[in-house]
Amino acid sequence: MSSPDYYTILGVSRDATAEQIKKAYRKMAMKVHPDVATDPDAEEKFKQVNEAYEVLSDPDKRAVYDRGGDPMSRGGGDPFGNMGGFSGFSSSFGGGEGFDIGDLFGAMFGGATASRGPKSRVRRGQDQLIRTQLSLSEAVFGVTKALRFDTYAVCQVCQGSGAAGDKEPVTCPQCHGRGDVIVVQRSILGEIRTSQQCPTCQGFGNIIPEPCPECSGQGRVATSRTLNVKIPAGVDTGNRVHLQGQAEVGPGGGPAGDLYVEIQVMAHDVFRRDRENLEMVVRVPMSLAALGTSVDVATLESELPDCPEDRRTVTLDVPAGTQSGARLVLKGYGVPSLRANRRGENPRGDLGVTLLVQTPTKLDDDQRDLLAQLARLRGEESGPQVVTKQEGKGFFDRLKDAFSS
Repeated sequence: MSSPDYYTILGVSRDATAEQIKKAYRKMAMKVHPDVATDPDAEEKFKQVNEAYEVLSDPDKRAVYDRGGDPMSRGGGDPFGNMGGFSGFSSSFGGGEGFDIGDLFGAMFGGATASRGPKSRVRRGQDQLIRTQLSLSEAVFGVTKALRFDTYAVCQVCQGSGAAGDKEPVTCPQCHGRGDVIVVQRSILGEIRTSQQCPTCQGFGNIIPEPCPECSGQGRVATSRTLNVKIPAGVDTGNRVHLQGQAEVGPGGGPAGDLYVEIQVMAHDVFRRDRENLEMVVRVPMSLAALGTSVDVATLESELPDCPEDRRTVTLDVPAGTQSGARLVLKGYGVPSLRANRRGENPRGDLGVTLLVQTPTKLDDDQRDLLAQLARLRGEESGPQVVTKQEGKGFFDRLKDAFSS
């Protein structure tokens, strides 16, 4: 199988200098990195770019590649080059020069362990979660909130490069840009070599000799940010608003993570929410409950500064003989449906009004005489009556009887 064209992968000519190859690698690595690129084959392209740089940045490997050999082979294209591994193995018990464990695995399983390649300094930022409190009216009708939170932003001094001035990262002198080093350990088999992250460059393959004084080479700085967040109508406690790419910037000036705003709705003095309905209690004097009346009820919308006059109150007709605990319904004065809002619709729930009939506790003589006269006219002077079991059925019992009849 023919070797890939490493010069084409990096976009350089065959006589490119080491500096040109390094610049081309940095540009291509940032372009095709899986955390940045959206192509489905970005990971494979990134591996090819790393492999191309590993070969072309190493003078020995590049010379082997230019001659048509396999630069990734220890023998440099020599069909007998890997025999050194067997001589090392056979002499290791006697204190020979040792062997590479990758060669042993290659001989046993038909392959070879490959270098992991350098890590990219450019990485995606983490997602963030912030919480905000809303009044009931803000949650029901929607609002735009200015939220301030701590995050990371791109360093404006180095523009995310992490280097001071026009300085650029240089190839790590210990791993020569590979990002990992070979660690030799002694065992009963001799010297076993394993690949580990380079301690000098932390696996990046390069080091920043003069870090940016503002961000200390991170490419980002801690800051506080204020963001205007549009909260849709109909949200409730526990709902989250998802803002893509509005969280912290990643190391090396990498793409920002996503911001999640979690909603907490505060309790209201008058209204209580029940999913898409609102509930409230209205006190009605005993005399008006008996005779029937009309009550102007303030709506939740009346708390909005731009509420139309015809929506500030709604007239509730209380039928004559209304009992305490009766619930009347006002259609369309409840909570907008959050799901319907997303579809461009705006249906609303209802406003349930529970009536609490008030019995007077303080009466003057004239009022007492009038009530006594009413009691005589209604034949209610004998006192309270005992409620039978049938009459005292609860709501669920009455509902069961209704379905069974």
